[in-house]
Amino acid sequence: MIESFLTAFVIYFVVIDPVGSAPIFLSVTSHFTKAERYKVALEATGIALLIMIFFGTCGTWILHYLQISIPAFNIAGGIILLLVALDMLTNKRHDRKRRDLSENEGNEGVAVYPLAIPLLAGPAAITSVMMVSGGSNTALEVVMPGYFALILVMFITALIFMLTGFFQEYINHKITSVFSRITAIILAALSIQYLINGLISLGFLKSLS
Repeated sequence: MIESFLTAFVIYFVVIDPVGSAPIFLSVTSHFTKAERYKVALEATGIALLIMIFFGTCGTWILHYLQISIPAFNIAGGIILLLVALDMLTNKRHDRKRRDLSENEGNEGVAVYPLAIPLLAGPAAITSVMMVSGGSNTALEVVMPGYFALILVMFITALIFMLTGFFQEYINHKITSVFSRITAIILAALSIQYLINGLISLGFLKSLS
């Protein structure tokens, strides 16, 4: 159970990337007061959490309905996460998000869009939560660690967003950029592991253990 929790926590933390997303949150809410930033941070993370729980809960049903096997989903998800990791390493992901989010500044509903969707609960995050829960059975001891990990990551994300708003003048963008690249390397390794697991399940590779 602890191993499942830690694995899910690392995946969610890396994909959601709260530290790397903090400067983007700050730029979108630059015209807000600190109190408004705190409210937006809580609303955005809460909405993103509900969206990801929905996909985590319905993930198995969706895969079954579409007749998608777990190995196939692991391979597809691994490829998607690898592309995200490569974008993060080259900073293309954050540049693209900043460009998209800048078009929506001044919108009072920024907590929903673009912060909750697609900044936090984006395609990579939704894919991750479906990958973590998609192959699980319905036993609570199997399902709950993943949800606890997701809740903890969202809590940390909200906390980082609020601290970012509080210490706005002290935020060093170089530090967040370096941290994002470190998490991208971890995400790349995890994506390769998903690819390997999928290929092993399909019989194309022998177990490496």
